[in-house]
Amino acid sequence: MERLRRSICDTPHINMTSVWTFAGVLVLPPGLAVTLGLLVYLHLWLRVWRGMSHRPAYRVVYCAAAIVLSCLVSGTVVAGWNGLPVGFAGSLRIVEAAAVFTAANAIIVALSVYLHTGGRSPRSLFGGSDDNLLEVTTLVLGASTALGLVHAPGLVPFVLVPVLVLHRSVLVRQLEIAANIDGKTGLLNASAWHLLSERELSSAARAKGTLGVLMLDLDHFKQVNDVYGHLAGDAVLKVVATTITDHVRDYDSVGRFGGEEFVVLLPGASETEVIPVAERVRQAVMAIEAEVPTASGPKVVRGLSVSIGVAVYPSGGAVLERLLHVADSALYQAKNSGRNRVVSLA
Repeated sequence: MERLRRSICDTPHINMTSVWTFAGVLVLPPGLAVTLGLLVYLHLWLRVWRGMSHRPAYRVVYCAAAIVLSCLVSGTVVAGWNGLPVGFAGSLRIVEAAAVFTAANAIIVALSVYLHTGGRSPRSLFGGSDDNLLEVTTLVLGASTALGLVHAPGLVPFVLVPVLVLHRSVLVRQLEIAANIDGKTGLLNASAWHLLSERELSSAARAKGTLGVLMLDLDHFKQVNDVYGHLAGDAVLKVVATTITDHVRDYDSVGRFGGEEFVVLLPGASETEVIPVAERVRQAVMAIEAEVPTASGPKVVRGLSVSIGVAVYPSGGAVLERLLHVADSALYQAKNSGRNRVVSLA
C-alpha cells in the first residue's frame, strides 16, 4: 500500500514513519532513536523505493537525514526523562516534543523543495491540509505507541490495526484524487473540472453571485513539439500549468481540457475582476523560460504566448455549457484577431 501511495503522491515527504520514529524519540536514548530512524528508512528503500525511477537514492538519503535531524532536535525536549512523564504537565511535554519534531521536519523539507524546484506557495513547500493532518495523526499514534511500550507493552501490537486502517484510507483518498488529475500537468482533468464547476455554479445561482470562466489556448504550440520534441512539449505544458495556477487565487479551479487548452473557474469574480486576472496570466505565460529535455541536451523554451476567452455568469449564460460556449467563442476571436490577447464578448 505504501509503495502504491508514494507512486501517486505529490508530497511523498508526508508519510507514516512518524508512528515509529516519534515513539523512538519519546522512549529511546538519542543514539538509538537516530538508529531507529535510519533503520526505518533503510526498510523503506528496500521494500518501497528501490526500483522507483522517480525516487533516486539521494532523495531517500535526504529524507532519512531530515528525520534524523528532527529526532535529534525534538529529543532535546525529552532529554533527561526517566521514562515518559505522567499527568497534564507530562502530556504537554509530549505535545511540545511533537510540535518540535513536526516543525523541524517541515522546515528542512520545505528548504529542500524550494532549492530543488523553486516552489514558493505554502502548499508546494509544506503540503496541503490533508497531508499535514496525516502527519499529526501519525504523531498521535507514535505517542500512543510510546505510552504502550512504557505502561502496557502487551497492547502495543494493537497499534498495527489503526496503522493499517490509516494506510488503506489514505491510499483510497489518494486514488480518488489521482482519478481527477491530469497526468501531464497535475491540474484537474476535464471531467473533474466540470463536476466542480457545476457545484460552484449552483452555489453562485443560490447566492445570486457571479462567476468567471477563462478558456486558454497556447499559441503555435505545435512548433514546440516540432522543434524540441513531444517530451519537451509535455514539460512546457507542466510549466504553463504551474504558471496559471500561481497567478490565480488559491480557491480558483484550473483544469486541462486536452492538448494545449486550459480552463479556469473564478468563483465570485465579476467581469471587472476577471479581465485583470486573464491579463496577469497572459503576461506570466509570455515571461516563461522553461528548460526542457531534448535529444541534444537541455534547451530553454522562450517566447510562449496564450490566447484567452472570457465569460462571466450570469451575463454570459445561466448554465455551464453556455458559459463554456461563450468563452470558447471569445477564444476563437482572440485567435483570429492576432493571438496573444484576452477577449470578452460581453
